[in-house]
Amino acid sequence: MNAVVSVIGKDRVGILARVATECAQANVNVVEVTQTLLQDTFAMTMLVNIDQIAMKLSEFAQHMDNVGKEMGLVIHVMHEDIFNSMHKIQG
Repeated sequence: MNAVVSVIGKDRVGILARVATECAQANVNVVEVTQTLLQDTFAMTMLVNIDQIAMKLSEFAQHMDNVGKEMGLVIHVMHEDIFNSMHKIQG
């Protein structure tokens, strides 16, 4: 199973490192990362594998929200199925 982690905020050193460390501590494996800078705004999306997650996904999402607040960032965690459903184009 996978989840999507999105991070948005003012750019600074260590954002990727901190988010990846928090994932590792929860036994969440980072599979893919994309990041960009829009002037001084940092935007990152991570695809993470949650097969071996050490807590409930909702607890991890709340923890990452708290980490985001501590760092002045917005961090959202969403199960990949929900993410895909939200972004499905109806034909």
